[in-house]
Amino acid sequence: MNVLDEFDTITAIATPVGTGGVGVIRISGEKSFEIIEKIFTNPNFEPRKFNHGWIVDKLQESENENNNEYKIQYIDEVIVLPFFAPNSYTGEDVIEIQCHGGVNVVKNILNLVLKNGARMAEKGEFTKRAFLNKRMDLSQAESVADIIHSKTSEFAKISVKNLSGVLKEKINFIRNQIFEVLSKITAGIDFPEDVKEPEYEYLTDSFSSIIELIDSVLSGAKTSNIFRQGASVAIIGKPNVGKSSLFNALLSLDRAIVTDIAGTTRDVIKETLDLGIPVTLVDTAGIRDKGDDKVEQIGIEYSKQSLDEADLVLFVYDCTQGITEEDKDVLALLKDKKYILIANKSDLSQEKNNNAVYISALTGEGIDELKQELTKKVCDINPENLEFVTNTRQQECLRKARNSIEQALIASQLRELQDLISIDVKAAILALDELTGELITDDILNNIFDHFCIGK
Repeated sequence: MNVLDEFDTITAIATPVGTGGVGVIRISGEKSFEIIEKIFTNPNFEPRKFNHGWIVDKLQESENENNNEYKIQYIDEVIVLPFFAPNSYTGEDVIEIQCHGGVNVVKNILNLVLKNGARMAEKGEFTKRAFLNKRMDLSQAESVADIIHSKTSEFAKISVKNLSGVLKEKINFIRNQIFEVLSKITAGIDFPEDVKEPEYEYLTDSFSSIIELIDSVLSGAKTSNIFRQGASVAIIGKPNVGKSSLFNALLSLDRAIVTDIAGTTRDVIKETLDLGIPVTLVDTAGIRDKGDDKVEQIGIEYSKQSLDEADLVLFVYDCTQGITEEDKDVLALLKDKKYILIANKSDLSQEKNNNAVYISALTGEGIDELKQELTKKVCDINPENLEFVTNTRQQECLRKARNSIEQALIASQLRELQDLISIDVKAAILALDELTGELITDDILNNIFDHFCIGK
């Protein structure tokens, strides 16, 4: 939908469709109260007060349009929450109908709202309207999608920080710093008789400081991407060292088949592990050169492929045997990978290797310590210390702003004309305005909200 289209009244189911305790139908737009008054038995609305009553369908008893006799069909007993503009999620008049959560009940009420003048909302249209009505900036709107789609509790908590405006405040602070420098340059250019152009030393110091501010935001980009997209962790080792047992122990369930027969695992098995970040844990076939079993050899090739694709490798060896020549052959494949050395079967051995994490996949000894080390290796920044998260679009805007300021810094060091320097400074502001949504195109906006669910 084009952002310039008329804001007609929209509706959608705001809760998952299915059997449940409560279902919610949301209506937003100037006709919200007009529609609810037609279908609700107690439409005496006041701000900050909910109303209890029935949703009803008024059915004409005659085909004659002039016949004002109606038959009342009761749909459901509900609670209606009114929100008066601009004090609502979208900034418009909003009605939320809380009904019983049966599939047919919710759909019947939705159809009744549609019949009385609303249209179905598009994906993310409620949040899009909140953005267009200045209820939130684009970074806050994107955080709503992050909260909805978060794969872990930690990412949900961090996304809430963005919704509260932490990233918005940081970007606005950087923008104000840039704007202050631009104002001084512009004043010196436009009013040379009254205002001196700023000293070049001031410009270089200011631009260096701004670059540091942008870098401080971008420093969390890698961690943000891992929180959002997750990380792949492959368990690698020779056959029969306890890889599948470790896989099960980390997941706290019997997902992989475990036997004392070497080569039991023939295929790659994947499961998601919540360590505060989403981790795709990959159990692989034991890597060895000997053997004519074609199925096992295919599994080994899959193991090597998983190793190449992994963000982190858990290399497992049997500490009752120590690191053997076969182990060293597998270790040679990890020379360019980040990995954790894991000594399994610690309950059966007194071996000590300061470079290894000692565990017993059988008894669970050392598993919690391994999870802590795993989290540390996958994500170098403690999630509790992460102020906010950024997505790929925001990071690109920040990099564009940084590049423009860097060009302005170089030009200032070379003492070029300040009206030329101002071009790069303006470009940096435009890049930050694109991040917050002050400057945005329909295509970008629609692409962002297409990732939302209907009803949000």
